Amino acid sequence: MSGISLITVLVITGGVIAFIGDRLGTKIGKKRLSIFGLRPRHTSIIITIFTGIVITTLTFGVMAAASDNVRTALFGMEKLNRTMQETKNNLENTQADLAMAKSEQEKTDAALQQSKADVDRLNKQQKTLEEEAAKLQSGITELESAKAQLTAKNEELSGSNEKLLAANDKLTNDNKSLEQRTQQLRDGLITIREGDIAFRAGEIIASGVIRGNRSVEDVAADMQTLAALANRNVSARFGSDRSDKEIWIYQPEYDTAVENIAKSSRDMVVRIVAAGNLVRGEEVRTNLELYPNSVIFRDKEFIIARPYDMMDGSDAEAEQTIMNFLKDVNFAATSKGILPDPLRGTVGVMEGAQFYEIVAQLRGQRGPVILSAYANGNTDASGPLRLKINVEKNTQ
Repeated sequence: MSGISLITVLVITGGVIAFIGDRLGTKIGKKRLSIFGLRPRHTSIIITIFTGIVITTLTFGVMAAASDNVRTALFGMEKLNRTMQETKNNLENTQADLAMAKSEQEKTDAALQQSKADVDRLNKQQKTLEEEAAKLQSGITELESAKAQLTAKNEELSGSNEKLLAANDKLTNDNKSLEQRTQQLRDGLITIREGDIAFRAGEIIASGVIRGNRSVEDVAADMQTLAALANRNVSARFGSDRSDKEIWIYQPEYDTAVENIAKSSRDMVVRIVAAGNLVRGEEVRTNLELYPNSVIFRDKEFIIARPYDMMDGSDAEAEQTIMNFLKDVNFAATSKGILPDPLRGTVGVMEGAQFYEIVAQLRGQRGPVILSAYANGNTDASGPLRLKINVEKNTQ
């Protein structure tokens, strides 16, 4: 039955039952009937309620009799819901399987395309390898021909090799004899050079500070004065007058140094150093070294301070403590810019009297002490650094 027909039947059935109930209630009310001993008014209410129940029951009965869908909604809703949920779950699983199948299909398609590309590449490689194999085969043929020629040449050279071996044995004997004589000459030369070396390689012969930002002529004049000082130092070291001989300085190096100093806005420390070990009587060959000059430490300027723990206050401990402290001072001054001596690596000087005066201050000290160093006068990059050392008891 269609929905419109079902609604029409329900409306007519409800109207008929309502009419019957109204007529029945009216008659009962007029006759003032009583049911179960109730009063007529209560009896009328019960009949009205019963009429509503009958309307509802008949409504559902007619709907259930007229439509399968209504019977399903009234009596099979839970089963229908379970069926719908199972169908929904099956649909979701089917969709997931479909998506996975599509993904696998895409992967398969990609793998297939890659396989096709690999096949094409392998075909090209195979073609290339076949061409290379043909070339190699041609090369093998040529090599076999060359091998035959070399074999013939080798047989020819074997005879010459025997002659060369005999000559080589003779040369080997001669070479051993020459090596012995060379070693004897080398030992003699070392003995001569090391036995009378006046200046060691890298040793400073003379040094000085030349002002920059001046004319080339003025700078050259100061360089000549420094060279004359170097000559005097060499004469003093050799123990003979060399005023008639000049030290040897490479002229391009000399000219470049003069130009650089003349152009520099700062004063320069110039060092004339021995180019190698200088033996008495040899020509004095030197190199030039240039360093920017400035005042590194002012007079009474603090340099460093170090704490030490004196165990017994002996002279040996005091001397070792001062030596360790002077190493730290030397490192600090070098790090700040004072040029060290190329051979000894030192930057300062200390008279023996000053050294033993500090030893006397440390003698007998026990426990922690502090040594502090101050500059004794202005000190530029060329040095030397002169020190004033204070000894204090560490009370902290």
